[in-house]
Amino acid sequence: MKSMRWLVLIWLAALSVACHNRGGRNNPPTEKVHPVWAADAVMYELNTRQFTPQGTLAAAAQHLPRLKELGVDVVWLMPVHPIGVVERKGTLGSYYAISDYKAINPEFGTMDDFKAFVGQAHELGLKVIMDWVANHTSPDALWSENRDWYRRDSEGKFLVMFDWTDIAPLDYNKPDMREAMIDAMMFWVRETGIDGYRCDVAHEVPVDFWEDAVARLQTVRPDIFMLAEAEKPELNRRAFDAYYGWELHHIMNNIAQGKLKADTLWTFYKTLQSRFPEGSISLNFTSNHDENSWSGTEFERMGDAAPAMAVLSYTVPGMPLIYNGQEVGFDRRLEFFEKDSIDWHDRGSFGELYRTLGRLKHSSSALASDLGRASFIRVEGDAPRQVFSFVRRAGEHKVLCVFNLSAEAATTRLKLGTDAGTWQDFFTSASAELSVRPSFELAPWEWRVYVNTP
Repeated sequence: MKSMRWLVLIWLAALSVACHNRGGRNNPPTEKVHPVWAADAVMYELNTRQFTPQGTLAAAAQHLPRLKELGVDVVWLMPVHPIGVVERKGTLGSYYAISDYKAINPEFGTMDDFKAFVGQAHELGLKVIMDWVANHTSPDALWSENRDWYRRDSEGKFLVMFDWTDIAPLDYNKPDMREAMIDAMMFWVRETGIDGYRCDVAHEVPVDFWEDAVARLQTVRPDIFMLAEAEKPELNRRAFDAYYGWELHHIMNNIAQGKLKADTLWTFYKTLQSRFPEGSISLNFTSNHDENSWSGTEFERMGDAAPAMAVLSYTVPGMPLIYNGQEVGFDRRLEFFEKDSIDWHDRGSFGELYRTLGRLKHSSSALASDLGRASFIRVEGDAPRQVFSFVRRAGEHKVLCVFNLSAEAATTRLKLGTDAGTWQDFFTSASAELSVRPSFELAPWEWRVYVNTP
């Protein structure tokens, strides 16, 4: 059955190319077929410049076995392309001010180093996705010779977006620019074997471009994985597998800061499933490169709640993200335009926490990333404004989670109903007999995770 699905997908993608060659718009598949491996994957964001003292791909590759042991399934490499010089920010510039889509930043190594990184990751069973910046280039990019490919002001100068003075936005009304962009994306999949893309500010690029691009990419790699840095449902119909869970992230920040209560999460989840196409995956995160550098570390934003929110990100529907350094409790903002290495000294039990979470995520199909594969059911209790509790199910597999999402101790009795019985506390391995109305006494920001695996 799987082989037949692949054949159909390849045929549809090939048909879209034929339509493109006739000069009309591509005819992409009616829906995105999500890679099977994405169902229970953990993602890791790797900032090559800051990841090691050397700041190179070759040095970063030496950490891949450690990431595998951490429970990581897919490594997201922040942009590795050459950075523009004109209007460069700081000494080294922004990774997102790209000057050449088909080259490697010499700061990070060579094309052979990149291919070796991907090869080593694949040998370990890891996937690699590449950060792709389709919205803009640097002002002095190779493409800048084609000035009509860019959005310009009334004086013919490259349009400046926000305070991004080091970039020039592209004009997606230009068919030849679109074709060049797809060609560049095809290059990396074809020549280096990457498994997909994380697409920067995907909501600023027309949806139909992404649909055309993915249809073409699928002719090379039918199981291409696409993550949108956006929370825009129409992007996930035909182009993207996953989206940024920005709303969930902001809710977690606000709960940690005492601005919202735990029951806000249920209000959010009541509407989430109806907004996005079936199978869409939320990327759940307590930090990423933008949050760390500009909004603060998870400890600045979440304080003592940070570990609980990390556990939450692994157990609610979605794909959890680790930003490099989180696994050792790195508690400082990384410089964005300068060299600033991560200190890999573990500041507590964070290494063990993330390794345990990796094992948890992979222990049961009940923690599948999307609601089409595993249900997500509220468990009522006596303290709904403090305690967030739910059961996730997939067939006979079940996971019960109970969180005190407040800075005060909480006592609650849950209405467990038919889920009463023998469970195992995943974090302590202790057996627990939970009645129909079990009582829990929880310290501030404490969690309990129970598994029932047949």
